Amino acid sequence: MNRLKAVLFTCISICLLSTAQARIVRIEITSRQSPTFEGKVFGQVGTYEKLRGKAYGELDPNSPQNSVITDLTLAPRNAKGMVEYVMDIYILKPLDLSKGNHKLFLEVNNRGGKLFGGFNKSSGGNDPTTAAHAGDGFLMNQGYTIIWNGWDPSAAPTNNNLTINVPVAKNADGSAITGPSYEYIVYDNATSASYPLAYPAATLNKTQATLTVREHLQDTPKTIPADGWEYENARTIRLLPAGTAFKQSAIYEFSYTARDPIVAGIGFAATRDFVSFLRYATSDDFGNPNPLANDIKFTYSFAVSQPARYLNDFQTLGFNADEGGKRVLDGIENWLGGGSGIGLNVRFAQPSRTERNRQNHLYPEALFPFAYPVMTDPLTGKTAGRIAACSASTTCPKVFEINSANEYWVKAASLLHTDTKGNDLPDPENVRFFLVSGAQHGAGNATTRGMCQQFQNPTNGEPLLRALFMALDDWVTKGTEPPRSAVPRQSDGTSVVAVPQAGSQTGLVPQSALGWPTIPGVTYMGLITTRYQLDFGTSVGQGILTKYPPTIDGRLVYVNFVSKVDKDGNEIAGIRLPPVAAPTATTTGWALRRADFGENEGCEGSGQYIPFKTTKAERLAVNDSRLSLEERYKTHDGYVAAVRRSVQELVERRFLLAADAQEYIKNAQESNVLK
Repeated sequence: MNRLKAVLFTCISICLLSTAQARIVRIEITSRQSPTFEGKVFGQVGTYEKLRGKAYGELDPNSPQNSVITDLTLAPRNAKGMVEYVMDIYILKPLDLSKGNHKLFLEVNNRGGKLFGGFNKSSGGNDPTTAAHAGDGFLMNQGYTIIWNGWDPSAAPTNNNLTINVPVAKNADGSAITGPSYEYIVYDNATSASYPLAYPAATLNKTQATLTVREHLQDTPKTIPADGWEYENARTIRLLPAGTAFKQSAIYEFSYTARDPIVAGIGFAATRDFVSFLRYATSDDFGNPNPLANDIKFTYSFAVSQPARYLNDFQTLGFNADEGGKRVLDGIENWLGGGSGIGLNVRFAQPSRTERNRQNHLYPEALFPFAYPVMTDPLTGKTAGRIAACSASTTCPKVFEINSANEYWVKAASLLHTDTKGNDLPDPENVRFFLVSGAQHGAGNATTRGMCQQFQNPTNGEPLLRALFMALDDWVTKGTEPPRSAVPRQSDGTSVVAVPQAGSQTGLVPQSALGWPTIPGVTYMGLITTRYQLDFGTSVGQGILTKYPPTIDGRLVYVNFVSKVDKDGNEIAGIRLPPVAAPTATTTGWALRRADFGENEGCEGSGQYIPFKTTKAERLAVNDSRLSLEERYKTHDGYVAAVRRSVQELVERRFLLAADAQEYIKNAQESNVLK
């Protein structure tokens, strides 16, 4: 049975099941801090308490609803025939639940870490405890219960990370499963002399492995001879002679036969069953009470980057329906997920990987389907869509897919709202799409360059996330129509299509088609990540990669695009926050590496901040075509007025809350622009 048929069969079957097939069997609260946040009071809600512990789950490998999990039938079973797992859990809840809003806010952690701090304007941290960790209390003042659970088997068990323990799959006779595995290795330093493998090597015979190196992405990889490297042990390789460092920013690729794959796809079921338990159960199998019993009426998730890709696949694979066919999540706010999945539900999974212009190519992150509507992929003949499973089980959530410009340049985010030929699709009834114009992958520091040629881009999308989350909540609970999607489209002329390069892992966006101005001291290469229809072998539908890594030679490309820019180089499509609508600089979602770090190749998640000159004379002296600050705004008050107009429009469109709008104006007033 192929993966799509299994998902649809599961969605139909779960509605007919009366016996629990997958559930949390035990909750163990190991610590309770009551109150937490140093007793800080959050308005009418009062104080919060913090619960930490473990959740123990069981999955029936013969259940149709779990059949989509790769290698689950090859996992060891307990006396009841169930597959067991255990994960960390973390709950922040109103001390008096009756004063809360009876809504659950699940933050899907990023590689074990919590990133909700920006949402609350705080440092956050992985163990929020102090009043400062609560920030402005945005979520707490409204009474949300906030939860986290382990789902990523590769998350390191350090720094209060949330982890999950899942079993190793074995052959039916108990012998080790082996298969191809692949490591894409780049060290942006000159000191690293060894590399840890994701899975142990099945053999230390070096003739069964290949290590290559190249200086630049477009170079032909050169094989490093067997006397140039060795296994330090089954989980580590190093260059020879011992102590030799990997060349800074060079691209090494290691292909080998690995053993002992974990059943990583259990990470999807873990979140499904934990949220379902908190929402619907009163106690576990041992009589331990559900700490949120009979309280939760609505459930939401929020995810930043990697876990947003996790939630894309969570929906595609049908995990938003629990064991009884009930909806798990009512609303999903995805930030920075791009048009990708995560490659969690495959044999020898490496969910911490993420592909960008120059990093982590050839992993199973970007497999069809990319978009929500069900469609047929002309390159593979496969019919699928992210919305197919939840439509079959009537458990679809409301979804906001929010991406920065960086995701359009390095993660093909346009495929979320187009077909595979780049044609615009109508928005599904339950999904909206938003581009944060000119933003990089998270806010950068405009005073540092790092490995990049220009200063990093400080455009911060978090004020928008807060406003959109309120709109999502209103959509779910009140049926209030959300803001309309705001993304580049082919139909309105705001997009420019990438041009593939045969045999390359990146494409090009022509400068003239984009509208990019020539800016003194700024290099334009037009590099953009392309999405190939990669061939991982005939068993990829079952999550088993037999051609790993795949080749890109002769492979067809899915069409993707980015927003056109104005005469300043700032994007014209999407949501133009004040740094773009009332700019003091050109801001981009792409950047290039500087010398010694893979010069003129993609600088991954970074963007650029390229300030305007202050006066006309200064810009003419360097032949900068972009108007100076003085020409744009005349005075400091003129600049503040432009910011004020920008935020007023954003508030009217429900893209900014009043408090955040005032903060933009205050920052403009206190700035040194034209003072």
